[in-house]
Amino acid sequence: MDVKLNTIRLVRVLSLAGEILNNAVSFVVFCVLDFVDFILCFVYKVIDFWIESQWKPCYCSSAKQRIIEGDNILVSEECESKIVCLTSTNLQVEDISDTLYSRPSIVAQLSKFIINDLNKTKKTTVTSTFTIDSTIVEVLRRNVVPRWSDCDCKICNSWTSSRKDTLFVKAEGPKDKAREDVLFIHGFISSSVFWTETLFPNFSTTVKSTYRLLAVDILGFGRSPKPTDSLYTLREHVEMIEKSVLEAFQVKSFHIVAHSLGCILALAIAVKHPGSIKSLTLLAPPYFPVPKGEPATQYIMRRIAPRRVWPVMAFGASVACWYEHISRTICLVVCKNHRLWEFITKFITRNRIRTYLLESFCCHTHNAAWHTLHNIICGTAGNLDSYLDTVCNQLKCEVTIFHGGDDEVIPVECSYNVQRRIPRAQVKVVENKDHITIVVGRQKAFAKELEKIWKRSKCD
Repeated sequence: MDVKLNTIRLVRVLSLAGEILNNAVSFVVFCVLDFVDFILCFVYKVIDFWIESQWKPCYCSSAKQRIIEGDNILVSEECESKIVCLTSTNLQVEDISDTLYSRPSIVAQLSKFIINDLNKTKKTTVTSTFTIDSTIVEVLRRNVVPRWSDCDCKICNSWTSSRKDTLFVKAEGPKDKAREDVLFIHGFISSSVFWTETLFPNFSTTVKSTYRLLAVDILGFGRSPKPTDSLYTLREHVEMIEKSVLEAFQVKSFHIVAHSLGCILALAIAVKHPGSIKSLTLLAPPYFPVPKGEPATQYIMRRIAPRRVWPVMAFGASVACWYEHISRTICLVVCKNHRLWEFITKFITRNRIRTYLLESFCCHTHNAAWHTLHNIICGTAGNLDSYLDTVCNQLKCEVTIFHGGDDEVIPVECSYNVQRRIPRAQVKVVENKDHITIVVGRQKAFAKELEKIWKRSKCD
């Protein structure tokens, strides 16, 4: 008994020591990253001006004051005010997550302290009660300038040659005699190949002959348009899917299969088309209930990006979410040069490993990834409760949730959180599978599970 108690105490002590060490190392590392991102801000301004003859404002600038009057935004910046009219865009301010321009850091807090101290010596009056970054104003001016740091290959820019203002959709199945339609929505920094290279070849002959399978590249990813003037808000994503899939293929009723970030888009579409959804299948939905009194967007950002070096996935998410310029550097190195990385991978593995996941991971721009991460994952935090309640009360379709037991990106608790809002939802935890291998590596089994879901919905 004493040995067992001593073992438990030792485990607790080691766990506490590990947590303290993680916190200490994380504090140092992220202080350094704060400073690096601060320096990169100026570096990119110089390079952008040198290559593009102008630079765009970034979100690490100090927050600006705003108030909304009708269709106008009053922007005040150091005693100078400008009116921005929302006449040429349907963008609404509530579409924009405040995590884009409000990400506290040591350097930001220090600079804000210095600025506030200097402002005390000035006799200025600020009447605004909201904040907005000048980047938003720049976008509203519709000033489109291609970024030098984005990839210029045919795959990433195939949408420019087609001149179509619609998303890329991979459609398989009968064109005219399809009895059922299925919409597949991929997750963050992915593309439609996540479905087409895994599930599509493994569906039965019956499904391929009676179902129309529609896998879409969401706005800014894969072969879909990547406009530099877009803020990639929820409204933009949903409207583009409606235009490119539901309207273009004349879809009346359909099943939805969505992964990770795609689950949020799936819920938004289901709420807009409650009578059209035949079944809803969600894989690793990123749903974190927000405690009362907590700012929803900031709470979610800290849950998915906790500024910790361990576990590794938390560190990666923190870098992607907190650092605009470091994440741009990663995109510059990885995404712009994805053809080189694919070649190296094929050379090392002697072409024995398919690189579709690498292609899917790299085929996006920093602008698309940065805004989608903040405006979809963080920005919709205050809406997800109402979306789930609508699915629970107004949709009669079957809701099934799959989650990898070893998922370190989105914890399993998120799926159970969804089930608490939708009691009829079935949660299936697949042991020894993570965020990607919930599909990749078990595509045959998952294809059969989807077929069973669709068959049951047909009988209901």
